Amino acid sequence: MHLFDRHKELEALSEAFADCVGGSGQLVIISGGPGSGKTELLHEFADTVAAAGARLLIATASATERDRPLGTVGDLLLSGEVAADVLDRIPRRTSGETAPPPPGPERETCVARAVQDVSRAVVELAGDRPVVIGIDDCHYMDGASLQAVLALLQRIRTKRVLVVCTGWEQYGPAHPLVRAELLRRPHRRVRLAPLSEEGVGLMLAAQSDRPLPPGARSRYHRMTAGNPMLVRALLDDTTRFGADVGEPVASVAYRQAVLACLARTEPGHARIAAVLAALGDAASARSAAAVTGLSPDEVQQVAELLSQTGLLDGYRFRHAVAASAVLSSLAASERSRLHGDVAQLRYEVGDPLAEVARHLLAAGRAPEPWGPAVLRRAAEQALAADDVEEAASFLGLALRECKDQRERHALSATLARAVWRVNPAAAGPHLAPLYPAARSGTLDTRDTATVLRHMLWQGDTDLAAETISALGGLRTRTDARLLAEMEFVRQWFYGMPRAPQRADAGRTGPLEPTMADHTSSLWASVALMAGGTVTDESVTHVAEALQAHQLSDLRLELTTISLMVIAHADRPATAAEVCDSLLADAGRRESTTWQAVLGAVRAEIALLQGDVETASEKATESLGLLHPQGWGVLAGLPLSTALFAYTARGRHEAAADLLQRKVPDSMFQTLFGVQYLRARGHHYLATGRAFAALNDFETCGQLMQDRSPELQAGIPWRTDLAQANLRIGKQRAAKDWAQKQLRLRGNFGSRTRAITLRVLAGASQLRHRTALLREAVDLLQACGDRLELALAYGELSAAHYELGEFARARLLAQQAAQEAAVCRIDSPVGNRLERAEPEGPGAAPALSDAECRVAALAALGYTNREISSRIHVTISTVEQHLTRVYRKLNVASRTELPSKVIEYRIPTPSDPAPAGRSAAVRGTA
Repeated sequence: MHLFDRHKELEALSEAFADCVGGSGQLVIISGGPGSGKTELLHEFADTVAAAGARLLIATASATERDRPLGTVGDLLLSGEVAADVLDRIPRRTSGETAPPPPGPERETCVARAVQDVSRAVVELAGDRPVVIGIDDCHYMDGASLQAVLALLQRIRTKRVLVVCTGWEQYGPAHPLVRAELLRRPHRRVRLAPLSEEGVGLMLAAQSDRPLPPGARSRYHRMTAGNPMLVRALLDDTTRFGADVGEPVASVAYRQAVLACLARTEPGHARIAAVLAALGDAASARSAAAVTGLSPDEVQQVAELLSQTGLLDGYRFRHAVAASAVLSSLAASERSRLHGDVAQLRYEVGDPLAEVARHLLAAGRAPEPWGPAVLRRAAEQALAADDVEEAASFLGLALRECKDQRERHALSATLARAVWRVNPAAAGPHLAPLYPAARSGTLDTRDTATVLRHMLWQGDTDLAAETISALGGLRTRTDARLLAEMEFVRQWFYGMPRAPQRADAGRTGPLEPTMADHTSSLWASVALMAGGTVTDESVTHVAEALQAHQLSDLRLELTTISLMVIAHADRPATAAEVCDSLLADAGRRESTTWQAVLGAVRAEIALLQGDVETASEKATESLGLLHPQGWGVLAGLPLSTALFAYTARGRHEAAADLLQRKVPDSMFQTLFGVQYLRARGHHYLATGRAFAALNDFETCGQLMQDRSPELQAGIPWRTDLAQANLRIGKQRAAKDWAQKQLRLRGNFGSRTRAITLRVLAGASQLRHRTALLREAVDLLQACGDRLELALAYGELSAAHYELGEFARARLLAQQAAQEAAVCRIDSPVGNRLERAEPEGPGAAPALSDAECRVAALAALGYTNREISSRIHVTISTVEQHLTRVYRKLNVASRTELPSKVIEYRIPTPSDPAPAGRSAAVRGTA
C-alpha cells in the first residue's frame, strides 16, 4: 500500500516506535473519519516496524463481535507468538474445541483472570524485542478487550511496548467508554486530515503515464474532499477500461466506496444521510430534523462528520451519484416512505410544486386530497418548460392514484397532450376512452379540442364532425371561438365539409371571424386570408403573430395553415423564413412532432419555390422523425411533397419506393390523400403511364366534390386532368379542364393560375400560345416557383421556334436553362434550341443598366406597356430607352433584338421575386 500526503503522520509513529525501543511504552491513537486511510497508515507502519525486528500483534475490532468477551484481544494474540496456556484461558471459541462459559459469576471471574494473564503475557513478549500492538477500529472493542488493553497500558511505562489504536474522530461518539478510557491515558494523537489537493494530485499522477489534464486534481479533490477511499474509487471508475486519468467518472466503484464509508458509521448516521440525499437542494439541519424526528443539533453533528468524510458539502452530497447510491441502498418500502415524508414536508412549507411532485413520484404514491392536484399542476409547469418526460411521469402517477372520474378525464387529456409532442400514436390510448365524454360535453373545451384533434389526426373525420355539431350550443363565446378554430382546422387543414350546427347553436353567437376577431385572433386573420382577402398588411400581421408566439399544443395545425396560406399567396420566401424560425424553436424545445410537421411544411414551401432538392430532403427527413402510426393521415403531407420533388428531379425509382409505403385508408378522406393521389398521378405521367395518372386525377376530382368551394381553386386537380388528357392526345378535353380551373374563384395565389395557363397553352393553337405562356412566366416570376418558370420558358422557347423566331427561341432557351440550373434539374429545352457560343468579345456597346433591361425584355417579346409595368417607369421612358438601344445596337426593329441580345450577351432578367411587394413583406416579417 502506497500512502500519499502522510509523511508527517508516519514520522510521528516512527518517533513513538523509537521511544518504545528505548524502553518507554507508548500509546498512539490514530483518528480520522471513515475512509481517511487509518487502516492503510496502520499497516504501512506495521510493515516498517516488522522490518526493524519488532514483534507484531494486529487485530481489527468489529461491531458484530462487541458482545463476545475478549474477542478483539483474542484475535490480537492469535496473530502473534503467545503462550498456549494464556490462549487457553481466554473465554472464547478459538479452535472449535472450547467455548466460553455462559454469562454469570464464573464467566466474569474467568474474564478478569484472562485480562491479567494477557497483559502479563504481552509484557513478557517484550523481553527480547519490541512489541507493537495494532488495534484497528478500536471504537468497536468489546468491554473485556478494553479492560485488557487498559491493564496492559498500566504495565508498559518502562517496557518496549507500543500500542497503536485507530478510531473515529467524531462528534457524539457512539462508544464514549472506549474513547474516554483511552484518552485519559498518556498518549500521542495522530489526526488524519483529508488529503490536500496536492496529495490528490500525487495519487492521480501515480495512476497515469501521461501528464495530468489541467484542473484534474482540483476536480477530483472537489468531488471527494480528499478522502483517499473516494479518490481511489473514482480512479478505478475512470480508468477501468484502460482510459487515462481525465474527467472523473463516478460509477460502480464510487458508489460502493460511498456505501462503505457509511457502513463504518453508526446506523443512525446512515439514516440521516439518506434523509439528506432525499431532500437534495432543500437539505438543512431543520428540514432533516423534521423528517427524522431528531434535533437540528444532532443532524448538524452528523452532517459535519459526513462532510469531513468527503460525502457532503454542508448538507448536500458532493456528487449526485453519491446521493443516488445512498437512496438505492434502502429497501423499496423504506425509500418510498422516506420520499413520501419529504414530499409532505416540502408541500407543507410551500416548496415548488415540481420538487414536491418529484418526491411523490419517487414514493410511488400521491396522498389525497392534495397529491393528485400537485402532480397535475407540476405536469403543466413541466410542459411549459418542454420537459415532456417528467410531465408524463407526474400525470401517470396522478392518473393511477385519482378516483374521481371527471378528474381522471382531465388528467388523461393532459397526459395525451404531453406525449403527443414526441409521439402522436402514444396519445391514442389516453384519448380514445374520452370520445363519449367529448360528445356529451362533460369535458372542458381545451380537453374537447384535444380529443377532436386526435379524431382528425387518425382520420375519424365523421366522428369529429358529429362531435363539433353536438357541441355547438353548449359553450360560452370564448369556448365557442376555440371550437370554431378547430372547425376551421377541420375544413382547411383536413379539407372536410362544414359540420352542420345544432339548432340551439345560436346561443353562443356566430362563429364566423369578424373584424374584431381579426385584430386579435390568428385564426380569424388566417381565415380571412384563406377566403381570398390577402394583403401585404394581413400577411405581415400573420407572419409577425407566428414569430411572436410560441407553438402551443393545440395550434400546430393552425400554424401550418398560416404558413401555407402565406406561401401560396406569392410569399414563399416569407413563409420559409417564418417556418425556419419556428423549426428552430421546435428543435430547442425537443418536440419531435412539431419538428416533423413543420419540416414537412418547409419541404412544401421549398417545392413551391422550385427547390426540389431541398423539398425532397426535408420531406424524407421529416418522414423519419415519426413512426408511420404517429403520422396518421398527415403522412400524406410529406409523402406527396417527396413524390412531387423526386418526380421533378427524375428520381423515379426513389418515388416508386415511397409509393410502397403503407398509408392509412382514412387518409383518402382528407386533403392529404388528395395530394398524395395528385403526386402519384404526376409520377405516373413522368414514367409514361398516362392512363393510370388520369385515373388518379379523376379520383381526386371525386374526392373534392363535397369540399368547400374555397378549396377547389387551391387543389388544381382540373389542371392535372388537363395535363393527363393532353398527354393521351385529347386536346379538346384538356383545354376544357384548364379553362374550368381558370374560371374558379378564390385562387389568391399566382402559381396555380400560371401552371394552368402553361397547360392551356399546350392545348391551344400556336397563335395563342405565346401570349398564354408569357402571362404564365410573369405570374411565376411573381410567385417565385423557379422550376415551373423553367418549364414555362422552355415551352415559350419551343413556341417561338415553331413560329420561326429562332433568335428569340434561343434567348428563351437560355432563360430556361438558367432556371433549370438553379433548380438542379436538366434543361427542359430540346437539343435543337441549343446554340453555339457567339463569336467576338460579347460586350454590348455602352448600354446602361436600364437600357440592358429594356432591350432584354423587348427581345423576350414584352410590349412597351408590359415593360413599363415590370420596371416601374413610364411608357415614354421605355420608348426613349429603346430608341437609344436601336441606335447603339444598329437595329431597325424589335425583331432584330433577340439576335443582338444573344450576340452581345446582354443579361436577361432572372430574379423571380416581384418588385416591391415580396420585398416589403420580407422586410417586415
